[in-house]
Amino acid sequence: MSTTDDHDRPGHRPVSPGSLAHRVPDLGALELLLAVARLGSLGGAAREVGITQPAASSRIRSMERQLGVALVDRSPRGSRLTDAGALVTDWARRIVEAAEAFDVGAQALRDRRDSRLRVAASMTIAEYLLPGWLLALRAERPDTAVSLLAGNSAAVAERLLTGEADVGFVEGLTVPGGLDSAVIAHDRLIVVTAPSHAWARRRRPLAAGELASTPLILREEGSGTRQVLDAALGGLARPLIELSSTTAVKAAAVGGAGPAVLSELAVGEELAMRRLVVIPVNGVALTRDLRAVWPTGHRPTGPARDLLTLTRG
Repeated sequence: MSTTDDHDRPGHRPVSPGSLAHRVPDLGALELLLAVARLGSLGGAAREVGITQPAASSRIRSMERQLGVALVDRSPRGSRLTDAGALVTDWARRIVEAAEAFDVGAQALRDRRDSRLRVAASMTIAEYLLPGWLLALRAERPDTAVSLLAGNSAAVAERLLTGEADVGFVEGLTVPGGLDSAVIAHDRLIVVTAPSHAWARRRRPLAAGELASTPLILREEGSGTRQVLDAALGGLARPLIELSSTTAVKAAAVGGAGPAVLSELAVGEELAMRRLVVIPVNGVALTRDLRAVWPTGHRPTGPARDLLTLTRG
């Protein structure tokens, strides 16, 4: 008898040094064998696992060749396990039960991951846009606990790169190194003062050079607002006052401390109430992109992905 015939005949199994993946049948084949044992019918087992009867027969034969033993006796009255098939079925049941436990554990890990969302956002976005997005997210994912880390754009990047946040939002001119991004909105910076300031009585717009040479109430180094303003004007005078939040800058401007440059998003109420007035500027475009950011190659999933979808709604 030829070597090929010996290798194909159930009962002869060549010793293989390969990995378990090559020596042990896959879960689909084991589930099919368990269905045959339970139903006593190859056709019924095929229907239960969602394949055709010819495909089921082929899978059983392939498993018999792989194991080197006959597993199922087929007859017009149905399909019956051989003695070896009954033993293999007992082993298969343990493997499938272990796989089910593995699946339950993996789902628990996914649920744990999806039950929390850590967001890092620069100040303007955190104060004026993020609350609405998070309210919409709560409607879709009521069981997700959200924590917010607010800071300037540099701090947002650091928290993402050290794994302290799942997704971030920044207002800066460029994307920090090590992060991927997507533009989610656009914003405009405007010059504002209290109505009592001399600029509020000007008849002509400010020139860009005059704005650049004037000490302003500014955010701290590293803030997206300051980066955009510095780049647009080609440099800034020494700050009149340097503060760490948009709210603080706005309060100082309302109090008459001096002119400030703030996001249009941040001053709607103050402009409507005439606590601040807009000072037009010629020769400079103070616009910027607002971006979602995440570590390079790790696009957000789960609730972080859902939040990104909501920002574009």
